Amino acid sequence: MTIDEVVADMATKAAAIDPLGKTLLFHFDEERMLIDGTGEANVVSNVSGQDVDADCTIRMSIDTFLKLQNKQIKPFMAVASGKIKVRGDMSIAAKLKKLT
Repeated sequence: MTIDEVVADMATKAAAIDPLGKTLLFHFDEERMLIDGTGEANVVSNVSGQDVDADCTIRMSIDTFLKLQNKQIKPFMAVASGKIKVRGDMSIAAKLKKLT
């Protein structure tokens, strides 16, 4: 799955929930995806190659992200094993369950 496919899939899911109220950056190795939930709707975009600040940054491989989306691994176990690193406002990361 390419970053553009991931962004498109996440945009569909994010549009179906209330705005997050903050910004969330996914950092996948060389690729990056931003969910901006500060407006009337969540806006998801590919920000690869850009230096972006966010209220919460989640670092993981794209493989780990896809496994989470397919429910092949549990978020808590991925964090505990170091496959996911979260920096910033953890309350935003807690809202991600709505996006799976």
